[in-house]
Amino acid sequence: MALTGRTALLAAIGSLPVGILAPSWTGMLAVNAPLSLAILCDYALAAPVRTLRFTRSGDTSVRLGDAADVHLTVANPSRRRLRAQLRDAWPPSSWLPGTEQAASRHKLTIPAGERRRVTTVLRPTRRGDRHAERVTVRSYGPLGLAARQGNHEVPWTVRVLPPFTSRKHLPSRLARLRELDGRTSVLIRGQGTEFDSLREYVPGDDTRSIDWRATARQTTVAVRTWRPERDRHILIVLDTGRTSAGRVGDVPRLDASMDAALLLTALASRAGDRVDLLAYDRRVRARVQGRSANDLLPAVVNALAPLEPELVETDGRGLSSAALTHAPRGSLIVLLTSLEAAPIEEGLIPVLPQLTRRHTVLVASVSDPHTEAMTKARGTVEAVYEAAAGTQTQTQRRRTAEQLQRHGVTVVDATPDKLAPALADAYLALKAAGRL
Repeated sequence: MALTGRTALLAAIGSLPVGILAPSWTGMLAVNAPLSLAILCDYALAAPVRTLRFTRSGDTSVRLGDAADVHLTVANPSRRRLRAQLRDAWPPSSWLPGTEQAASRHKLTIPAGERRRVTTVLRPTRRGDRHAERVTVRSYGPLGLAARQGNHEVPWTVRVLPPFTSRKHLPSRLARLRELDGRTSVLIRGQGTEFDSLREYVPGDDTRSIDWRATARQTTVAVRTWRPERDRHILIVLDTGRTSAGRVGDVPRLDASMDAALLLTALASRAGDRVDLLAYDRRVRARVQGRSANDLLPAVVNALAPLEPELVETDGRGLSSAALTHAPRGSLIVLLTSLEAAPIEEGLIPVLPQLTRRHTVLVASVSDPHTEAMTKARGTVEAVYEAAAGTQTQTQRRRTAEQLQRHGVTVVDATPDKLAPALADAYLALKAAGRL
């Protein structure tokens, strides 16, 4: 039997999609037929959601800490004007805390057959790939009493790159590099193979650099200067095992190591050296090899962006084998890892002879400034115990570093904000000493 009058009206209202009516309207509809009719008409006049068409454009990458603009174009092919609220959903780490609601929600009015564009501004708080989740549209009728709602999948990916905060140290290191290359008036003593010039001996010069024939022809002692060799090979090995997951302050150890790797990559490529990158724990997680100087830094940044620490113990033998495979003889192997005693003694020390026989090895590690602060604690029993723990930790790290140095390894141990410039300085020192 067909329903008529108020019964039919209430049945129609009951068939409306759940959620389009506010709960406070429920009681009113049963006694107010005109209002019910108005809501039905409003719902019927709302533009359909399923027929909307979406396209994306905008940024596909952004440095951590910067903003990315992602544009969403909405086309309304229906014959009704679209009055809508739109939510462009992304993972929570795509925005600063507390800003998601304001950044992801947009109001739209699109006449029939036209299109409009909205922009979602992302401010990611973590590295890696951020994928758009879904677009939710709520289309209101002319009176705003009822609405249609639906979801659409509109794929887009924004890759969040490492911030490379240490790039501020690059100009000063490039100036020192120019001194090494003899491009300024200051000549730095080195033991490369390319002879540069003679100069007068000064205290502290290596006596092996004295040119005795030139000295015999003049009244002062003459010293040979050399230009550091170019086109050397550097392999940066990033340990992505469990020790890289530890946080020092607000920064994961892996992120601090990445920043140091980026500064060294930029500096070494400007020095004319060839740089490759390997990220390893129990297998290769990322690799950059054979890139030209112009393409190198962007390739390394892009390879590092999605890397996350793996909660596994790094396979020292596998790491050594991978390094030997990727590095030609006479390379500089830079290993960014932890100086914890157990992983070094059990994983790295046994395989070091294989590396040091063929290559120059440099180990760089992130130290915790809180440990040094602990050693200065005094005044209470708890503070004394804290100082003892801090001192023991520092002593253990020094012993581990000394073990590595006895095997001919150069060791850099610095806090997160100092690791990158310290590693760059160590690289320049090796070039100045003719070891690279």
